[in-house]
Amino acid sequence: MARGPLIAGNWKMNGLAASAAKLDKIVAGAAKLPADVDVMVCPPFLLIADFAARARGSRVGIGGQDCHAEPSGAHTGDVAAEMLADARAVAVIVGHSERRHDHHETDPQVRAKAAAAQRAGLLAIVCVGETRADRDAGKAKDVVGAQLAGSLPDDPKNIVVAYEPVWAIGTGLTPTAADVRDMHGFIRERLVSRYGLRHGRTEDGIRILYGGSVKPANAKELLTIANVDGALIGGASLDPDEFLAIASVYG
Repeated sequence: MARGPLIAGNWKMNGLAASAAKLDKIVAGAAKLPADVDVMVCPPFLLIADFAARARGSRVGIGGQDCHAEPSGAHTGDVAAEMLADARAVAVIVGHSERRHDHHETDPQVRAKAAAAQRAGLLAIVCVGETRADRDAGKAKDVVGAQLAGSLPDDPKNIVVAYEPVWAIGTGLTPTAADVRDMHGFIRERLVSRYGLRHGRTEDGIRILYGGSVKPANAKELLTIANVDGALIGGASLDPDEFLAIASVYG
């Protein structure tokens, strides 16, 4: 199966019930995109069930922003992957740099969450990325390679990798096109090595998204780079017009 692009919006800790109007606008706009473009919105937990109901039958899937590795238990404040699936989510982001930093999540924990997502029938969007210090020290690929090795589950089915250079998230800074091409090519090589996928062919299936200050102004340049199969979008996804403008790169 060819790798159709995925445009996913990570709303982070933003959005109230009234934000459903934004989702409605995204749903309407997504209907005009090419059939092979997947669109997803990942709102806060409390909005998932309502958003999934509103988006049912549309081109827009609804995802979560995190999950626990266990299906149930004494884990106050956590949400299981099975709970997300029960709320009609179709995917979940795991290992985002803000989770790794704010909650000290380790690669093995991210790996367990990705496996939990697969267990629940969800698409696992596994995030990796280096800090500015890592890149300045020439260690960007060492860091990303270690995260891939430690965070990806054994089963390659139903996973997406999102490369988000930590220093570019929400800062307005972006790597050069050459840097993105180089890192995404490196990630593709690691996926091929890890899972025995067929290098250079679209049939290998695992999409690699770029994230980090993606905007309408730079979307075409970034999303047309080799091995960039879409984007994981933060701030711009909160504005339906900007989000759809980014997705329209594929129109």
